[in-house]
Amino acid sequence: MILTTTPSVEGRTIAEYKGVVFGEVISGVNFLRDFAASIRNIVGGRSGSYEQELIDARSKAMEEMSLRAQAMGADAVVGIDVDYEVLGENNGMLMVTASGTAVKLA
Repeated sequence: MILTTTPSVEGRTIAEYKGVVFGEVISGVNFLRDFAASIRNIVGGRSGSYEQELIDARSKAMEEMSLRAQAMGADAVVGIDVDYEVLGENNGMLMVTASGTAVKLA
């Protein structure tokens, strides 16, 4: 499965547009990560636990989108956009959404 943020795949022709596909992940952030991040906020530096949570959530959202495109008979997803939101009480949930257009290449 070819995944790209561009509207086309260089050197390939889009033969058929299958439709818009999404991959969504909603992830809760636990107390230990919040505690570690609050310490980082005070002393400075990067929060490795939150960064890893973002990486994992983005990867899962892209994988889910790819599987949905494959189920539609696509062999690529073009025009991919990834969005991040915080949800829930006290912003304790992270939502990552990946979307794009599933296509069949010639």
